[in-house]
Amino acid sequence: MRYLTDRKRAVGLGSAKSGVHHFWAMKVSSVALLVLVPLFVFTFGSALGGSYEEVTAYYARPFPAIVAALTLAVGMIHFKDGVQVLIEDYVHGTAQKYAIIGMICLSYAIAAVGVFSVIKLAL
Repeated sequence: MRYLTDRKRAVGLGSAKSGVHHFWAMKVSSVALLVLVPLFVFTFGSALGGSYEEVTAYYARPFPAIVAALTLAVGMIHFKDGVQVLIEDYVHGTAQKYAIIGMICLSYAIAAVGVFSVIKLAL
């Protein structure tokens, strides 16, 4: 007969040591988006309705291009972290792993294409 304490039974079954990092990453990206989204709306609103040449000239300036690229990058990182939490909560088994991998690949691909497009437009 083995006499184990509750603590001894729980050793090795604890956290994966990444919860706090994930929590702070979500908080930091939320605060960054709190600043970036209004800046993006105001800078994008100025270019809205212009011709291709006017929009290209507008985004050739560094401030609108940087704001757009940062908003896309930080927004997709925040999206990735948020959807990962949803998948971890509602999808189980092997499908969970495939869904997380697919979602991470998709979000980084969208961020890369968006930032590339802003760079191409700015140059």
